[in-house]
Amino acid sequence: MLKTYLDLTKFGIVIFVLIAGLAGYVTGFQFETAFSFAHLLQFLLGLYLVSSGSLAMNQLQEWRIDQKMPRTRKRPIASGKIKPVAGGILAVCFILAGLQQLYIVSVFSAWIGFFSVIFYNIFYTMWWKKSWAYAAIPGALPGTLPVTMGYVATNPDVFSYESVYLFLVLFLWQMPHFWVLALKYKDDYAAGGIPVLPVAKGRKKTVQQIGIYTVGFVGIALLSPLFVHASWCYYFFVLPISCKVFLEFLRFQKREDDKNWLRFFLWTNLAVLVYLITPVLDKWNFVLGY
Repeated sequence: MLKTYLDLTKFGIVIFVLIAGLAGYVTGFQFETAFSFAHLLQFLLGLYLVSSGSLAMNQLQEWRIDQKMPRTRKRPIASGKIKPVAGGILAVCFILAGLQQLYIVSVFSAWIGFFSVIFYNIFYTMWWKKSWAYAAIPGALPGTLPVTMGYVATNPDVFSYESVYLFLVLFLWQMPHFWVLALKYKDDYAAGGIPVLPVAKGRKKTVQQIGIYTVGFVGIALLSPLFVHASWCYYFFVLPISCKVFLEFLRFQKREDDKNWLRFFLWTNLAVLVYLITPVLDKWNFVLGY
C-alpha cells in the first residue's frame, strides 16, 4: 500500500521539489531575522502536500493515456490499484491542505503554489502537452516555482538577483532533462498520442534544442557571481561540473543511437543540485566569516 501511495504522488520527484524549495528558503533567509525551525518545517510540509497533490491529480487526468504507454501503464490509477475517484479526493485534499500551510507560512508562497497547480494541472496537462511539441518550455514554469516559493517564504523580494538566478537555473535545466527522457521514450509518447519534440520534430531538432538550453543552463551557472555571492565553493564545484556537463552533451550529440543519454541525463541532474546548493554554501560561508 505504501508503494502505491508513493507511486501515486511520485515521491521521487517530490523529494527533488523539497530540495529545490529548501535551497530557495535558505538562500532567501534574511540573517537579521530569527530563524524558526517550525517555520521551515511548516513550509516543507505545505510544499510537500501541494506538489504531491498536484502530481496525483496529473495521474488522475492522464490515466487513460498512461494505459497506452508501457512506461506508465503500471501507475496506480492506470493499473486499477486505485480508483480515479479515490485518487482525485486525495489530490484535492492534499492541494488544499498544502495551500493552507503555505498561507500560514507566507501569503506570497501560497499564491505562487496556487498558480503552480493551475499552470501544471490545467494549462500544461490539459492543453499544451496534448497539442504542442514545445509544451515543455511553458510547462517548465510550475516545475521551477518551488524554488521561488521557498525564497519568498523568508524574503519578499522575489525579483532579487538571488531569486532570479535560482529561477533561471531550475527553469533552463528542465528542457534538457525532459527532452532527453522524451528521446529515450519516444515510442511510448507516440503510442500515447503525446506530440513531444522527438515525436513531432525528430531527433536532430530535439538534440539542437537540448544543446541550446544546455548552453543556457550551464552559462547561467558560470555567470552566477553576477547574481549571488561566490567564493571557493563556486570554483571548486560549479566550474568543474559545468565542464563535465558540456563534455557529456558533446558525447551524447555524437551518438546516433542515444546510448549516452543516461550519462548526460545524470550529470545534468547532478549539476542542477550543485548549482542550487553552491549559492547556499557560499552565502553562509560569507556570513559566518569562514
